[in-house]
Amino acid sequence: MFTMTGSKTHSTRKRMLSNIYSKSTLQTSPHMRVVSNTVIFDRLLPILQEAAMSGKSLDVHDLNQGLTMDFVSSYLFGLQNGTNYLQDNSVRKHWLHLYMCRKPFEFYAQEVPYLDGWLRRIGLRVVPKYCDEANAMLDSWALDLCDRAEQILSSTQPGVEPTVYKQLKQSLDKHSAKNGEAEPDKAQQRLDIACEMYDQLTAGFETSAVGLTYLFWQLSRHPEVQNKLREELLTLDPPILYPKTADLPPAKSIDNLPLLEAIVTETLRLHAPIPGIQPRVTPSPSCTLAGYADIPPNTRVNAQAYSLHRNPEVFPDPETWQPKRWLESENSPANLEEKRRWFWAFGSGGRMCVGSNLALQGMY
Repeated sequence: MFTMTGSKTHSTRKRMLSNIYSKSTLQTSPHMRVVSNTVIFDRLLPILQEAAMSGKSLDVHDLNQGLTMDFVSSYLFGLQNGTNYLQDNSVRKHWLHLYMCRKPFEFYAQEVPYLDGWLRRIGLRVVPKYCDEANAMLDSWALDLCDRAEQILSSTQPGVEPTVYKQLKQSLDKHSAKNGEAEPDKAQQRLDIACEMYDQLTAGFETSAVGLTYLFWQLSRHPEVQNKLREELLTLDPPILYPKTADLPPAKSIDNLPLLEAIVTETLRLHAPIPGIQPRVTPSPSCTLAGYADIPPNTRVNAQAYSLHRNPEVFPDPETWQPKRWLESENSPANLEEKRRWFWAFGSGGRMCVGSNLALQGMY
């Protein structure tokens, strides 16, 4: 879906998944409730408790990558099939090495995709061989997740049912039947689903991990905000306590905490996990954009949250972290609405991030 340039094909695919990622679905999902309780109480809090008792430091970004991968993969493929990277340190570090070692060379694949192929013909490479090997291993890993989800497709048990995988598989089958298409090529459909799931999994875990890491850093620098947040969290019913005395409060009640929302929103404003570029292709026959008229079709244009979020007319002193910017008690309704209009951490319109609600619920 991320790489579909045509509006029709993109919107068709997005409609297949938008309901499963809607706020109402996520907040009432028994699957998400099982995932959240397991990941928070059984995996994350014991690690934090041990660090607090021992006084040992934690690599917070590494921890957040394990946290968000477990959270997202368990919703996509079911808790039973999702990762357990919070507890499997060696597996997590090996997987992250495979994933991150390719990062310095993403430019070539995205901006000059044919250059590497041309150079290889004359015995030169701009992308090292180890990136190919890492890609092959990650491809195999993603296919295995999908194959295991396929085996439990009929399950409706929370914690087992592969929620997002199942939604996509059934939607693709319905789409084919509706359009009178022949029986889908199973091998090709397997690859199509694996590509879609891999994109959503990696995009969902990496961005949320970056956001959470900046959030924890900012809280460590602003203890007065941390104390106020703790006071707000203690109003939840049931309270979140460790060792566990009750399940997590309903997701809707956590979503309704104004200071928590302000802290997350301000962190995503100042430290947008995808600050730019977010490329788009202009439509046919032409368009007008940012004061420029008659832009030809199929022209690549870019927008970036980094610039939008630093407009001093909307966000005074934009380089400072001020959660109060987003509190109703500190703003007029018109002022707050204008800030929300400029907030672009998840994009906007038809190309807005399909998993924005999952990302926010995970961070909360």
